[in-house]
Amino acid sequence: MSRIGKMPIPVPAGVTVTIGADNEVTVKGPKGTLSRTLHADMIIKSENNEIVVERPSEEKMHKALHGLTRTLINNMVVGVTEGFKKELEINGVGYRAQMQGNKLCLTLGFSHPVEYEACEGVTIEVPAPNKIIVSGANKEHVGATAAKIREYRLPEPYKGKGIKYIDEVIRRKEGKAGAKKK
Repeated sequence: MSRIGKMPIPVPAGVTVTIGADNEVTVKGPKGTLSRTLHADMIIKSENNEIVVERPSEEKMHKALHGLTRTLINNMVVGVTEGFKKELEINGVGYRAQMQGNKLCLTLGFSHPVEYEACEGVTIEVPAPNKIIVSGANKEHVGATAAKIREYRLPEPYKGKGIKYIDEVIRRKEGKAGAKKK
């Protein structure tokens, strides 16, 4: 049995979970509504404020889908109650971020400013010129948005300049050694 897959998912108060035909799971909560169609083979049951995911057989594919299905539903429940958040930090002289309406404007040492507009359901905040907070209910959209912003200027190992996650550690490299004189 999958250790993750066999754990029941507690449904907090104020959250409604509907399991429709073809395993379409819809979760409604204070932070929004998320919907997803999961694999048709998996058995999803809702019983006394808990959601239980079971697999139909011991096939390798069903074992793999068991934990995945449970985690996807759990992420939906956590997303509509607490939400997800990724923090980014900008390092470099003259590198900064600012919001212009609903667009994120990044100055990253290019000849032009980089503008990024977040997808629906994702909010971007800039509390300081070198800090960006991406938040939302859908974990995939939050992670993809943060990765896309980071991609504009990846952190480099020599000076540490670029956009990095707040908890990311950049392995620094030593610069070029001085040329030997003959």
